[in-house]
Amino acid sequence: MRFAPTDDQIALADAVSDLLMRECPPDAVRGAWETPDGRVPGLWDRLVEMGVVGICAAEEHGGLGLSMLDLVGVLVETGRAAAPEPVVDVAAVAVPLLDDVGGELAGTWVPSLVSGEASAAVGLERGVGAGNAVVENAAAADVLLLGATGVSGDAEVHLVEAEAVTTTDRASVDGSRRLAEVDWEPTSATRIAGREALGVARDRGNVATAAVLVGLGAAMLERTVEYAKEREQFGKPIGSFQAVKHHLATAALGLEYARPVVDRGAYTLVYGGDTRRDSSIAMAYAAEAAHLAGRTALQVHGAIGYTVEYDLHLWMKRVWALESAWGDAAFHREQVARRVLDSSPGAQDWTDKEHA
Repeated sequence: MRFAPTDDQIALADAVSDLLMRECPPDAVRGAWETPDGRVPGLWDRLVEMGVVGICAAEEHGGLGLSMLDLVGVLVETGRAAAPEPVVDVAAVAVPLLDDVGGELAGTWVPSLVSGEASAAVGLERGVGAGNAVVENAAAADVLLLGATGVSGDAEVHLVEAEAVTTTDRASVDGSRRLAEVDWEPTSATRIAGREALGVARDRGNVATAAVLVGLGAAMLERTVEYAKEREQFGKPIGSFQAVKHHLATAALGLEYARPVVDRGAYTLVYGGDTRRDSSIAMAYAAEAAHLAGRTALQVHGAIGYTVEYDLHLWMKRVWALESAWGDAAFHREQVARRVLDSSPGAQDWTDKEHA
């Protein structure tokens, strides 16, 4: 079992990092807070050109034919830049899900998503009835992939085109997220997959979001270390004080533990195993590590860290939003316990459990 990324995977992540450094600096992210769609103008087109959106898409549909192992490093970099683009929803969830479904749906939608001609929104976080899904980027999407509980009581995936839904804007703690409550009606015509496909899609969403959280946490820690080297108190840099060192070291340790767990989640998605368990472990570790990094960054920065004008908020508020987007750390630890202890996996399947 190889966890270390290949040279090609490292090169891809580095290329995306270079792009984001140029096209998505903190000023651009802050500017996105004020735009109608919460996005950085032109950035999605550049990611499409680089092939990021099609990393997990089949070559026959215009993708690169790679896997989550190739995408996970890219997602870490999007988190490091706090890039307000739907890479998780489109590249990690929607595209591979539609590829799995196959047939006319994949042939119609995957090439359009990979080329940037169409956009998608995802609301698969839990199995619910019609009418109350809260979805990011729903108002701007051409197609939505939504989870529902069917008439049989089983969890399902539905593909709903934009004209068939009604959206109502909802506020988010993260200024670049555009949330909307989606009113819709599931029918036999909109159903495209059942419980198994929905579970795999959620597993991918967990691992992908965990990777973004690792990047967000790493960026906050890096900025805080630099601040601690420059900020002086009692005639010395505050980074020289043992208490500050210990706080930063603890945050760094959490992120160092989280990254290989996220890689393990991606590995299991590609090569098989208990994806439900490993994706939940990834999300639990990454959410807690990113939260601790944000809390430590805020404490070390002191009063300036509390001001919205300071760039730390760009990463910190994204962490607050994402750490519970697919279920919080406590929820995922419970799912791991169920997978480990339940003698009949599936009897208490987490895809049917409401998020706390």
